[in-house]
Amino acid sequence: MIALNQTIIIIAATCLVSYLAWQNRLLMERLIFWSPAIKEGQVERFVTHGFIHADGMHLLFNMFTFYFFGSIIEAFYRQYLGGAGYVLFYLGAIVVAMLPSYFQHRDDRNYYSLGASGAVSAVLFAYILFAPWELIYLFGAIPVPAILFAVAYVYYSIKAHHAANDNINHSAHLYGGLFGVLMTILIEPRVLPYFFRQLLNPSWLG
Repeated sequence: MIALNQTIIIIAATCLVSYLAWQNRLLMERLIFWSPAIKEGQVERFVTHGFIHADGMHLLFNMFTFYFFGSIIEAFYRQYLGGAGYVLFYLGAIVVAMLPSYFQHRDDRNYYSLGASGAVSAVLFAYILFAPWELIYLFGAIPVPAILFAVAYVYYSIKAHHAANDNINHSAHLYGGLFGVLMTILIEPRVLPYFFRQLLNPSWLG
């Protein structure tokens, strides 16, 4: 029996829901992350906000990154929970990445958030545990070792979060990445010593 590619299914679902939300403002408003509504019982927004995006570029960037790194992490997580481990990891990342934002903005009626960036960061950082020296191509052209990208990404996200001068939820990126690392190590502790062995033996040294 051929196993369905869960990464492709998630991408297809995200693209479809995002498109439908672009066509229907009421649907967008019902799915977006909004703390006051969550406080009133609409807890599904913790998940649904991860399936809508602000525009086509936002969607393309997240789904392209997710597709590129998802296959390795899917192969790892599908071993658990009867094959559902990967989907639960992804959905869990969407939720956990937004918890700090929820507590920070739980009474802010003007704060909204949307997008799969938290879950995509979880997948990306889990990937880095397995392949810290693999090259990541920024903008599809600039090669950067994954571990160096991770350090720069965390530094930038912390600075940007404190600056708070754009409409990007940098907190979700940080906590999504942290979730990806910690959950992967929790599921398989041997990943951590493997990561350090790889880290101490850069691939270009042979």
